[in-house]
Amino acid sequence: MNLRVPVKVVVVGFGMVGSRLVDELLRREPEAFDVTVLGSEPYEPYNRVLLSDVVAGRTDVAAITMPLPDGARVTVRRGVSAVSVDRASRVVTADDGASHPYDHLVLATGAAARIPPIPGLRGADGGLPAGVHALRTLDDAREIVAATVNAPRAVVVGGGVLGLEAAVGLAGRGLNVTLVHHTGSLMERQLDPEAADVVRAGLEAQGVTVLPDRLSSEVLVAGGRAVGVRVRRRTGAGPDDPGAEPHEEVVAARLVVFSIGTVPETGLAAAAGLSTDRGVVVGHDLTSPDDPRVHAIGDCAQPPGGSRGLVAEGWDQARRLAEKLVSLVEPVVEPAAVVLGRSAGPHLRVPRDDAQPSMAVRLGALLTSGATTRAQSERGIDTRGTDVVKVKGGPLSVTTMGVCGPVRPDGGAQRAVRLADPRAGRYVEVVVADGVLVGATCVGDPRVAADLTAAYTRRTPVPQDPAFLLLTPVMAAAAPASSPEHMPDDAVVCRCNGVTKGDIGSACAAGAHTVEDVTRETRATTGCGSCKDAVCGLVDWLRAPERSVPEPA
Repeated sequence: MNLRVPVKVVVVGFGMVGSRLVDELLRREPEAFDVTVLGSEPYEPYNRVLLSDVVAGRTDVAAITMPLPDGARVTVRRGVSAVSVDRASRVVTADDGASHPYDHLVLATGAAARIPPIPGLRGADGGLPAGVHALRTLDDAREIVAATVNAPRAVVVGGGVLGLEAAVGLAGRGLNVTLVHHTGSLMERQLDPEAADVVRAGLEAQGVTVLPDRLSSEVLVAGGRAVGVRVRRRTGAGPDDPGAEPHEEVVAARLVVFSIGTVPETGLAAAAGLSTDRGVVVGHDLTSPDDPRVHAIGDCAQPPGGSRGLVAEGWDQARRLAEKLVSLVEPVVEPAAVVLGRSAGPHLRVPRDDAQPSMAVRLGALLTSGATTRAQSERGIDTRGTDVVKVKGGPLSVTTMGVCGPVRPDGGAQRAVRLADPRAGRYVEVVVADGVLVGATCVGDPRVAADLTAAYTRRTPVPQDPAFLLLTPVMAAAAPASSPEHMPDDAVVCRCNGVTKGDIGSACAAGAHTVEDVTRETRATTGCGSCKDAVCGLVDWLRAPERSVPEPA
């Protein structure tokens, strides 16, 4: 008999981060929480990272659906938005009129696509004209795919990660694509100019016309439909004409995609009297400084040091917040122990109504849940591995992590070594400090990028001469595994979620028969999606009739 009263948790937002938080809670304490989720979109949770793959035609819409939370104490309200929060009464009111009381409120409202205030971009009803889209939601992706049928030319505004992926994807569908970017370097936050030049050459090799140092000044509309974009060169952008007048030109297109960043959804928090800046202000513990019962994670949150807007970072926040909420839950007390006055154990203090759980109880709750907390220092939480950026651009391979790009923190002990081979479409830079890799940029060499990612996330010692990291060995020390049988159990198959071959084998031994079952149990394939083929092959191998599946540890 469980005498514990479940803690009421309301999660506003059912995207990749909000749904991950629910899953993290269920994996730790499925009976400790009554969870209500309000999701403004009418769909099941889906992998937003793979929307550019949908646009490119590499992935079907059905393939990006993520598993629904499976718990008797979880209520998901899809197509329902939160409209107000009464912090005094601890109640969230939804747009369908329903009220949802909470003990803890988690804001995972995400961010909206940034749309610039330029002429022609807003119609009389405030909406975008036909043919103009952002790429932020599943509906956006579907509309862009539909528009490609009758649009031979497309303009993508914004040369960041998503802009590059959209441009390559549309070019792969046969469209004549022009990429407009406001600075001289693509992906200027992650790439230095030399690396950006290599990326630009790779785009142009795939048929994408790149217009750097251009600003979109107007969307040309005829009959309610976009027909082109007027762009102008930034004043002083060219080295030969620093004082010249801005040059304007018109790029014809019936499809215009804006990918110029996002704006965190802070309206609900601000209306509730919570501190907001660029995002919802929270501390290292992801809790609002104004209310210890309100938390924010994902793209809407602004922790100390800011946010990079990467899904791995949001997932890490979901895990840490789940650990925090679990640590606040009182442990289950057997009725007999209470009635007879017996101690629940030789080292644990049973909390009375007027007492908090002992430190041993709190630590025990974390340890038995399998939680692992990242260390916190004066610089905040160690989030190594959550800042790996990977462009899914078909033949175009771009990966960055840690210390990279033109603006870098002061680090006298850092040593940077680079290989620039623009004629071969390759650029690799590694940054090492204290014997480990602290940053890397890799363009045009996915094998080296995979090795660098593993070294960075695992903090493995690097060679004394870091130049050895720039190239794959001429002769490998061992031949690649020709069969899953030769893979060690600790070989990482899904880097986004840290899933190993052994994890997948254990899931199959416990009854997972399909890739969907394995995904539900291990979360493999729910990140960037690049491991899906490997997971499918491994599951097929493990489930072969003659295969003896190892017992789970």
